[in-house]
Amino acid sequence: MSKILLINGSPHEHGCTYTALKEVADTLAAGGVDSEFVYLGTKPVAGCIACGSCAGTGRCAFGDQVNEVLEKLAAAVVSCRRGGASAAFDRLNKYFTISNMNVVSSQYWNQVHGKVPEDVRKDKEGLQTMRTLARNIIWNLKNMEAGRAAGVEPPEYEAKEYTNFIR
Repeated sequence: MSKILLINGSPHEHGCTYTALKEVADTLAAGGVDSEFVYLGTKPVAGCIACGSCAGTGRCAFGDQVNEVLEKLAAAVVSCRRGGASAAFDRLNKYFTISNMNVVSSQYWNQVHGKVPEDVRKDKEGLQTMRTLARNIIWNLKNMEAGRAAGVEPPEYEAKEYTNFIR
């Protein structure tokens, strides 16, 4: 079965985001799925400038950590419920969907709450959401493997059409 990549973009390597991802990793391990942590931390990641380089090369022109994590089964996890985290969660998911990625859902927004890891460990709903997310990842992986074994091919995509809203 596939290995799941867990990306920690927090400036705190073993902080709240790590605590949430660790809950996911532990549940994945209990289900027989390996995971790997990648810590981005304070390393810069450039925003998309719509240069189109990736369309031709399959890689980001900026050459940052984005190129290390392309083409992975995706789900986003954020570590708070206020202060812009809902918007960040929404934006992450939009990047996944515009890239034809399979987005794995959970029972609620994939968020935990806490200022420090100990607070996150007290967020029973958030941790349950992380475990549900991990179980849904396992289920999706099994479905993808069963589909491949049965000869089900991924969809062929049409050439992208772009709407010019200024007419």
